[in-house]
Amino acid sequence: MSETGSRLRKLLESPNFDPQNYVKQLSQQSDGDRDLQEHRQKVQNLADETAQNLKKNVYKNYRQFIETAKEISYLESEMYQLSHILTEQKSIMESITQALTSSDKDETSKEMQAAFPKETEELKQRTLTSLLEKVDGGKNIMDTPGRHLVYNGDLVEFDVDSMSHIQKVHAFLMNDCLLVATWLPNRRGAVKYKYNALYELESFAVVNVKDNPPMKDMFKILMFPDSRIFQAENSKVKKEWLEILDETKKSKVSRDKKVEEAPTSPVRAEASTNPFDVDEEEELACGEESVDLSPEWIQELPEDLDVCIAQRDFEGAVDLLDKLHEYLRDQPATAGVKELRARVEERIRRLTEVLVFELSPDRSLRGGPQATRRAVSQLIRLGQSTKACDLFLKNRAAAVHTAIRQLRIEGATLLYIHKLCNIFFTSLLETAKEFQMDFAGNTGCYSAFVVWSRSAVRMFVDAFSKQVFDSKESLSTAAECVKVAKEHCQQLTEIGLDLTFTLQSLLVKDVRAALLSYKDVIIEATKHRNSEEMWRKMNLMTPEALLKLKDEMRGCGVAFDQYTGDDCWVNLSYTVVAFTKQLMSFLEEGLKLYLPELHMVLLESLREIILAAVQHVDYSLRCEQDADKKRFIAQNASFLHDTVLPVVERRFEDGVGKPAKQLQELRKSSRPVRVNPDSTTSLV
Repeated sequence: MSETGSRLRKLLESPNFDPQNYVKQLSQQSDGDRDLQEHRQKVQNLADETAQNLKKNVYKNYRQFIETAKEISYLESEMYQLSHILTEQKSIMESITQALTSSDKDETSKEMQAAFPKETEELKQRTLTSLLEKVDGGKNIMDTPGRHLVYNGDLVEFDVDSMSHIQKVHAFLMNDCLLVATWLPNRRGAVKYKYNALYELESFAVVNVKDNPPMKDMFKILMFPDSRIFQAENSKVKKEWLEILDETKKSKVSRDKKVEEAPTSPVRAEASTNPFDVDEEEELACGEESVDLSPEWIQELPEDLDVCIAQRDFEGAVDLLDKLHEYLRDQPATAGVKELRARVEERIRRLTEVLVFELSPDRSLRGGPQATRRAVSQLIRLGQSTKACDLFLKNRAAAVHTAIRQLRIEGATLLYIHKLCNIFFTSLLETAKEFQMDFAGNTGCYSAFVVWSRSAVRMFVDAFSKQVFDSKESLSTAAECVKVAKEHCQQLTEIGLDLTFTLQSLLVKDVRAALLSYKDVIIEATKHRNSEEMWRKMNLMTPEALLKLKDEMRGCGVAFDQYTGDDCWVNLSYTVVAFTKQLMSFLEEGLKLYLPELHMVLLESLREIILAAVQHVDYSLRCEQDADKKRFIAQNASFLHDTVLPVVERRFEDGVGKPAKQLQELRKSSRPVRVNPDSTTSLV
């Protein structure tokens, strides 16, 4: 770099550089336009040099950029896993804290009840008595001993059928019944309510009513054969009513059971004079002693499961569960065993939740289907193969969808389709192999995989059609793309999965539309050329052009040498030659797109295209007066009838495997007539 360029660079790189002042000073110091042009060239050279250095640095550090990106990706994955582990540890600590807190509360409440049992009972009864004094007709309710208030509050009653407002009520929930009282419009002293109904707790059922605005915060009480609907003040009050009603009904049932069992115990104890009699409690105790739950690994099993789940040692957790299941096999279901199973079931539920989260689509989808093997295998070992199958397929569907969505749309459609097919069918093949490996012993899940495969192909066809057919690509490009998709689909047959029929059935609509659209284009182009037809021989000007045309016709299977004349002349019109090339191209592309459902569509399209040319030749033969031109037109007609149509029929039959009867009938009905200058000629 020159000294002037170095000074200019330092000036531009200085932190206090002001572009406006610099330009102002430069314009004052310059003598004319030439100085400004030279200075502009210096700045441009400096910019080019800077861009070149920047490009060299990028190329020099390109590998470092890639490695840094990979490290960042790995670090992101590790941080995500660490965050997940910390979240699980936090939830475990919270659950332990909550369990300890609840146990402390239970012990405290038991101590309070033991210390003040009568005061609590008497307080509830006094509260109920004071409230019932406000109910007209509710004096006899306290005649039942032991009855006390549990909960009360205002409700609004609605009609069950019309959901119309009926009245405002006040409900009193007691430990053995539910009292419903209506509000008095004209109060008399302390009396606010009027007795309406009293229901025993075992005589009705409580049902939650789903919110349907404006009808919300409702619950229903079913008393066969009647029912009543009440609306709470808000969702919180409704939840309290439902929970307290349920707890009170359960408490009533447990109290009734204790009352039924209480009289029989002392009688049996007194009457048991036979020394060989063993009562049920002793039998239960013997049963408990028959199962040895004292081994250290059993005592520590729940805590060991918690540790395995926290450390993400899923295999170790399932191994412990299998060991316990094997140990307790054929053992009686004693109280100790039931308690142990209840504690273990909670751990199994948490382990299942973690495994489900591992397979959720929200997790990282890197690693392919093999990354799901660990969680899937453990869910299967836990006896949840159906859930494992469903989660595995959802995970792979999300992965395939993400891969397709991230695929960059290239300018060339065929290049994009190659990448799309490679990504989709490779993923489908890997998923199928992994599914066979993971669910080898669960044949019932294979039907779910087949259904999933069909939905995945449907997603692929949506992306395929959007790029190929919706963008109005040429028929040749569409044919090549469909051919590529079919070839990739055939690869799945190596594992016994044939989705060719599904792929074809999903493409039928778009392929039919493409064939009909391109047919219309050819017919319009043929009519346009026919309108400008002068019926002159074709002059290709150069031998190279003639040789190229011969090669094209030979590639189409059309014998063309007999129609070439001296030098570069062709004894056919430009319109007929162009029509022949378009017809043969349409036939070849149509055969690439051929589907059994489109047999008649392709056949009728060929027939309409041929008729457009044949009818024009026939019209020209009828209307032309010049004898030489009539001979030339007849020669073109002979070329179409004797050379082109047989090639089309033969190529169609070879490609489809069925004869083209409509084309054969068309050729038989159109026979070129020998031209007589003094007579009228006809082709059809």
